[in-house]
Amino acid sequence: MSPTALLPRPLVTSLVEEAVLAPSMHNAQPWRFVHREASGVLELHGDPTRGMPRQDPVHRALHIGCGAALFGLRVAAEHRTLRPAVRLLPAAEDPWHLADVRFDGPAEAAGDLGVLHPALARRHTSRFPFTEEPIPAELLDGLCAAARLEGCRLIVPGDWHTDTVMDLVHASALFEAADDAVRAEIAAWTRTGADDEGTGADGVPAYAFGPRQYDTTAPVRDFGAPGRMPSRPSARFEKTPQIALLGTAADTPESWLMAGQALHRVLLQATLDGLATSLMSQPLEWPELRFDARDPLSNVGYVHMVVRLGYGPGGRATPRRAVPDVLSYA
Repeated sequence: MSPTALLPRPLVTSLVEEAVLAPSMHNAQPWRFVHREASGVLELHGDPTRGMPRQDPVHRALHIGCGAALFGLRVAAEHRTLRPAVRLLPAAEDPWHLADVRFDGPAEAAGDLGVLHPALARRHTSRFPFTEEPIPAELLDGLCAAARLEGCRLIVPGDWHTDTVMDLVHASALFEAADDAVRAEIAAWTRTGADDEGTGADGVPAYAFGPRQYDTTAPVRDFGAPGRMPSRPSARFEKTPQIALLGTAADTPESWLMAGQALHRVLLQATLDGLATSLMSQPLEWPELRFDARDPLSNVGYVHMVVRLGYGPGGRATPRRAVPDVLSYA
């Protein structure tokens, strides 16, 4: 019998409990796990019922969120001296079967992911102002190296490219404001305490919105629709936000899963480095804007996420669905 098949249920539960700390678009948590007890394989599945047809019609963001959860699972496993072996998209007949993970058992020499484990519970999105303090080049280089380890590229744009991305952020905000379907979809995943909202185990709670911006100088999505939270404070954000663009050469489901793993690796490393982070996909949700986000001089063909980095207050933990709601046994 393979050591993988001997994983007790409490251990599987603890692995999944840490995997689901991953970020996902609007905290939709679009993942399901199935543990095959006979073979010991832990399957990762996407949950299309938690998709966003208007903002994410091809399910790219859904795959990125699931990829982030997969990376969190790898970190949790190596912390416990297990060696996860991952196979992406293992069932051609089932596109929602995103990955199989086998565990080789206790490792004589665990991989390097275990060092990221303390950041799993500390990493939170911060939609608060950051300072103007520059990030040391060696930290940015380390984050770029982290993305490369997952087969992706993290690009730190220069001045003109940053200006271009910020223009796209502003344009996407106008697009969003004019699209009733998009605004309704966002409202379905925000939690202000209104009676007609969804459960408190998912979505973006009001305390995670952050303050309103006096001006749109930072790439932070404003989840507080006008009139919904009139008492929400305002603040000035950094004038020159430090952003990085995560991308891949291809634009396929496999690439999206790789991007999700790279994204989580970058965020966890940034957390250990003392940086606050937030994510911005808004300009990438509009096909007419997304292509312009790339640097034509780089080999990143497709941008999947805009990451805002800096020094400032960390965010608070957002709700997570209970493990029994996302893990089953077969």
